Amino acid sequence: MQDWNTRYGLPPFDLVKPEHFAPALAVALPAHLAEIDAIANQPAAPDFANTLAAFDASGRLNSRISLLFENLSASETSPALQAVEVELAPTLAAHRNAIYLHGGLFARIDALYARRAELDLDPVQLRLLERVHLDFVRAGANLPPQSRARYSVLTERLAALSTTFTQNVLADESSFALELADEAALAGLPDFLRAAARVAAQERGLPPGSHVITLSPSLAEPFLTFSERRDLREAVWRGRTARGAHAGAHDNRPIAAEIIALRQEQARLHGYPTYADYQLIDRMAGHPQAVLALLGKVWEPAKAKAEEDRPALTEMARSLGQPTPIAAWDWRYLAEKVRQARYDLDDAELKPYFALENMIAAMFDCAQRLFGIRFVEQHGIALHHPDARLWGVRNREDVVIGLFIGDNYARASKRSGAWMHIFRSQSGHNGGTLPIVINNNNFAKAEPALLSFDDVRTLFHEFGHGLHGLLSQVQYERLADTQVLQDYVELPSQIFENCAEEEVVLQRHARHYQSGAAIPPALLEKLERARQFDQAWATIMYAGPALIDMALHSLPNGSKVDLAAFEAQQSELLGIPQDIGQRHYLSHFQHLFAGSDYAAGYYVYMWAEVLDADAYDAFIEAGDPFQPAIAERLQRHIYSSGNKQDPAQAFRAFRGRDPKVEPMLAKRGLIA
Repeated sequence: MQDWNTRYGLPPFDLVKPEHFAPALAVALPAHLAEIDAIANQPAAPDFANTLAAFDASGRLNSRISLLFENLSASETSPALQAVEVELAPTLAAHRNAIYLHGGLFARIDALYARRAELDLDPVQLRLLERVHLDFVRAGANLPPQSRARYSVLTERLAALSTTFTQNVLADESSFALELADEAALAGLPDFLRAAARVAAQERGLPPGSHVITLSPSLAEPFLTFSERRDLREAVWRGRTARGAHAGAHDNRPIAAEIIALRQEQARLHGYPTYADYQLIDRMAGHPQAVLALLGKVWEPAKAKAEEDRPALTEMARSLGQPTPIAAWDWRYLAEKVRQARYDLDDAELKPYFALENMIAAMFDCAQRLFGIRFVEQHGIALHHPDARLWGVRNREDVVIGLFIGDNYARASKRSGAWMHIFRSQSGHNGGTLPIVINNNNFAKAEPALLSFDDVRTLFHEFGHGLHGLLSQVQYERLADTQVLQDYVELPSQIFENCAEEEVVLQRHARHYQSGAAIPPALLEKLERARQFDQAWATIMYAGPALIDMALHSLPNGSKVDLAAFEAQQSELLGIPQDIGQRHYLSHFQHLFAGSDYAAGYYVYMWAEVLDADAYDAFIEAGDPFQPAIAERLQRHIYSSGNKQDPAQAFRAFRGRDPKVEPMLAKRGLIA
């Protein structure tokens, strides 16, 4: 509650305790609501300034506290903080309802919306009015009083269920530790993975020299790729797929089923036949049929390509004396062996050239070459965890335009996956607010930390989101940074991933962690030739869960769901190959159940991939990945413009036309 007299107004991380949040929000939430009441009850007739702009500028204290709470709950939680999270979830949902179901405020916004054509608003003001009005309508403001009351109950219950779902996944992940007790258990593991497994064991208090594999992707995925022990690969694979599916206190299946039932009721109250229809009115796709049409373009071709790939893996299994038919815990291992044989390319040979520190320098270098910004590390400032690092971001005029926090290592107190968030949004309020952006990854901690090329893509992907927040230049916070349509938000992240594959970037930054030697041209050539290898497996692993997500949220309102039975039925209906499986299973699918943003929306990565593949072709056509004129258009129309205009118009302004799907299909090797 105090003024944060810290450098750049950063949170005083070293002073904040879990028990501070409830009493702080007990003051901040009523104060925010008082601001809303004042806007709603003022005698002056509604206009843009006294209603829309005032609403956008309201709730600064609540926002500051809530963003800190959200970030700590995800990045550095504890039993005490988790208890507060459970306690406050319904309270925070109730506060949102009190705002978005506020009759007086909505009446003013609705009156302005009805007269929007005659208000002489500039395009950004009109966009804000339209977006805020839609926010209120989607939150239930237009519903009859009795329905609004029920809607409040639904959203508060959903908030509590999503919190529990997330905590259950973390509990299952934190409790899993496969100890590799002897050299036989370590068979096949390269040095970098052994080093990371030693650090994981050390963090769990095991004796020196111990090795542990956790469910963190940065440990589990390379273990599935390199371990010669089929029984241990199976244990890790089953551990990952069964998260949230164990009977008992952490069983997510009934929680997810209740979330689905409540979402169906939400859709019914809004007058939509399914929750997917309700969600997609605020997406570029517009309706479920457009999503299914896109996923259909890759699904059958990917399965057909997997049929072509499978015999080589089966033959490899036989040559290694491993059982056939192969299983899902065999595919990565055998694919790596085939890749080594076919392309003379070994992931363990690549990793020494992808030290985390060098790849951080690479992404900063790409940002500077594209957008003229540089990152200056700040020391001696307390952050939420010792592993986190802070950089000031400066533009061409050497002016600080934002702060960037990188938190790259996996730990038991941090949720899995990779994500970008903010501690403070950019806006033009009060002379301009400085954005504070955080990127979270879950790389295995070691000295040095060596990344797979997939890890490098993840690092660049999240940094693309980070740049979307840092480069934002928008007056109104509701339209700033990443607050865009969900199937557009992945465009800035995915287009930046392409930089990681550029030869000029790799030649400069992919250097051996011991010798400092640049990655050999022959190794780069192998990497390029193998780029599309096993893309069928990757496409199926992603598109299967995306299709199941759409099927689940396209069930008619009132449909009861047995989660396990539904997933098994859909898997059979789609023909998901059992020896490939899914990247996410419903019991731990946090994209769908940790909140509603990606519900009926896991497809968005592929939708954005269509945009990103076509958009990046502009650089390819120019023959320069940092071509200045194209980079300037990219910054102006994509990275800095937030939600100031319709995303289709923004893409058109950058590319000069609508996107084509063919570059994405070609990139995945599904067409020539």
